[in-house]
Amino acid sequence: MATFLNYLVVLALFVLLTLPSFLGHARDRRIDRQLRQAENPRPRQPETIRSAPGRRPVRRSIAADVLSSAGR
Repeated sequence: MATFLNYLVVLALFVLLTLPSFLGHARDRRIDRQLRQAENPRPRQPETIRSAPGRRPVRRSIAADVLSSAGR
């Protein structure tokens, strides 16, 4: 039992010592991703609902009105 507790203490100390480094690395990756997205903004897509090929896309506001009236 003492050996298991020794391993557990070593593991806990390892986690406590490495956790700040991993959190900082994750934060840096998030910031880098945000900077890349800011440099290359994607063109805005019109907000439409996908429909069958050959049909005109339906705007979300019209679709929302149709769906909300169907539930009444």
